[in-house]
Amino acid sequence: MLDIQKIRADFPILQQKVNGKPLVYFDNGATSQKPQVVIDAISKYYQEINANIHRGVHTLSQLATDAYEIARGKIQNHINAKHAHEVLFTSGTTFGINLVANGFASILKPGDEVIVSHLEHHSNIVPWQMLCEKTGATLKVIPMNEKGELVMAEYDKLLSDKTKIVTVNHISNALGTINPIKYMIDKAHEVGAAILIDGAQSVPHLKPDVRALDCDFYAFSGHKMCGPTGTGILYGKEAWLNKLPPYQGGGEMIKEVSFEKTTYAELPHKFEAGTPHIAGGIVLGTAIDYLNEVGFENIQQQELELLAYATERLSEIEGLRIYGNSEAKTSVISFNIEGIHPYDIGSIIDKLGIAVRTGHHCAQPIMNFFGIPGTIRASFSFYNTKEEIDALVDAVKKAQLMLS
Repeated sequence: MLDIQKIRADFPILQQKVNGKPLVYFDNGATSQKPQVVIDAISKYYQEINANIHRGVHTLSQLATDAYEIARGKIQNHINAKHAHEVLFTSGTTFGINLVANGFASILKPGDEVIVSHLEHHSNIVPWQMLCEKTGATLKVIPMNEKGELVMAEYDKLLSDKTKIVTVNHISNALGTINPIKYMIDKAHEVGAAILIDGAQSVPHLKPDVRALDCDFYAFSGHKMCGPTGTGILYGKEAWLNKLPPYQGGGEMIKEVSFEKTTYAELPHKFEAGTPHIAGGIVLGTAIDYLNEVGFENIQQQELELLAYATERLSEIEGLRIYGNSEAKTSVISFNIEGIHPYDIGSIIDKLGIAVRTGHHCAQPIMNFFGIPGTIRASFSFYNTKEEIDALVDAVKKAQLMLS
């Protein structure tokens, strides 16, 4: 059981007011807030060990390198990767997906197929469209149903020996649907296809075990799990990372360079060209330590209670429709009120201190499926409370009255 007031005290931004009202932050799907320990760790790095890594013999460079690689080890343990060199530091989920898509440009040929799902964020659609345009491969789409679930029978039909890679999110950013990724991974492997999991929305809520899942790639962002912006991880199985060509050329990713030929460094450095976000990588390790200290069982219990309570309270509002009613769902509620544009609701409740996201959430195919321009999305974290949900419901009712 969480001591919620103690947890909230860890997050200084939650203590402030917005537009004269106590901040209610329900935009966690876009980015999470940062605990003081993470904020302090960023400052500590720049005050005490700021130096470039892997290249210097001087003391600060060694200290920074050690801290960076310790963080890589923390992340390896957190996701249960077999090797530390299977953990690549990136700028975020989008970078990781593009890295893999770029690598598959050397593998795909006309007639090959790539499978995505109807539930994907644009970051897990557009890179694959670009890849297919470049290689002549065909993009196939797993359909969804009215509950916001992927239709597994149709997924099974799409898979064939032409399928080279499947790429699907673990949790939908727009609807909160938790996809049956273990089933999807096993089915992809039956036809010899690789599979990438977009874990951007899952890592704040659960600990992915990449070996138990047996996924080939798993990408996620640090800023959604209490870490710094501009940080992320791409996990890849060693065999696949050795097979793919480098994504970027430059310093750090080389073994030998001449004007005649360049050879590449071993993993993970082959994919980590240039000076990375050193402070960010180190402090992502701090954020993961913090979340593990809170405990993912505690996080899940708190968030499931918030989801159930919010669903019940919002359902009291006449004319309100919730999109995404999967049995397997995490702490996201997307909704609209009949006859009112979501932007108008969002703008009014912001004046009351309530932060939600409005729009298509970079998931336009989902909005097109429901025939709507967008939704109001309230996304919860473990530091949120039922009292804040009450404030959201009251604010939405006020906005509805004003706009009716």
